[in-house]
Amino acid sequence: MHDVVIVGAGPTGLWLAGELRLGGASVVVLESRLDRDENSKALTIHPRTIEILDCRGVVEPFLEEGVRIPNGHFGGLPDRMDFSVLDTPYPFTLALPQVRTEELLEQRAVGMGATVRRGCQVVGLTPNGVELADGEVAGRYVVGCDGTRSTVREVAGIDFPGTAATTWGWLGDVVLDDPPARGFASFTGPDGGLMVVPLPGGVHRIVGGDPASNRPEWPGELTLDELRTTVKAIAGTDFGLRDPKWLSRFGNATRQASAYRSGSVLLAGDAAHMHFPTGGVGMNVGIQDAHNLGWKLAAVVTGRADDSLLDTYHSERHPVGADLLRHTRAQTALMTAYSPEGQALRAVVSGLIASAPDMSKELAERLSGLDVDYGKGRRVPDDGTLFARLRSGRPVETAAGLVRPDGHLA
Repeated sequence: MHDVVIVGAGPTGLWLAGELRLGGASVVVLESRLDRDENSKALTIHPRTIEILDCRGVVEPFLEEGVRIPNGHFGGLPDRMDFSVLDTPYPFTLALPQVRTEELLEQRAVGMGATVRRGCQVVGLTPNGVELADGEVAGRYVVGCDGTRSTVREVAGIDFPGTAATTWGWLGDVVLDDPPARGFASFTGPDGGLMVVPLPGGVHRIVGGDPASNRPEWPGELTLDELRTTVKAIAGTDFGLRDPKWLSRFGNATRQASAYRSGSVLLAGDAAHMHFPTGGVGMNVGIQDAHNLGWKLAAVVTGRADDSLLDTYHSERHPVGADLLRHTRAQTALMTAYSPEGQALRAVVSGLIASAPDMSKELAERLSGLDVDYGKGRRVPDDGTLFARLRSGRPVETAAGLVRPDGHLA
């Protein structure tokens, strides 16, 4: 029997697997797909997540391969938040396709002794673990990291209240014959808003929304002709887009699990919270869920802590998820404000970000994950040695007090 069965081999599940192995737990990760999804939903790695990677000694390939972006947007507003004012060694985001992030995180987890099994469809829970379509995998604890349509959450009977989609975004990973001069570009106005982001392999991602997408009904599958017409209406050019690698739509359905723990079953990442992907924060919050849960669950299964420690996972991370939903909803309201009044609101808020440094910094801290407080303050900043000392996965004594394995005060 494994100590922990993780369902889902996305970034959240893979980071959790590494954390559990660091703490001495045996772990198996079950993934329904036979192959990794080459279409990367997430691109952005925020400052706090980069710090977490450093705290485990695995940050270097991310820094080498990711494109550094020294600012961030709130609700797609034209005036961007300056990340250079943030109290972190990493005052920038990294643009790196999710597929590469998963490769790096899986290398870490497997290298530490975790097992990743693909082609395993979990259909239920048993008293001793999980039920597969063709068998059973035994585990003392089960963690659902299996996305917004989580089987683990559903069969555990955990409610997922929230709101249905009322607007839709779209994206296309395409080749551009006439890309923006700097690679990156953003456009916004009454006809909609979009961003252009370069990806590896000569591909660009165009992602955005428009007034026609402000409706609760599913608009249907996105076509290349529709993307071309919409992009041209917003940006005045279609950038010579062609040869789509991926076309997709996504809605603003917003939900959060009522409980992150039910007995021996826990939830993390998209299985615990879903939202419109504004600001590129979703993957980051999932990894940070896993970073909070991993050391606690490892301590429990190895007998170093009482089972009640796991209750603090919900009490600490559920409020973070609720705040995530509030902020993504606020950004969605700004992004979809296409009326004259909405455009005026966008202009006013954008101007405040440019002219009010304190406001800009507070929004940047929230977006970057640096503002998270579990009751004893934010994570303890690096003093030049702390992040390196945390690589053992054990608590660290500092002048500020005892620092937990996840970087917060005990």
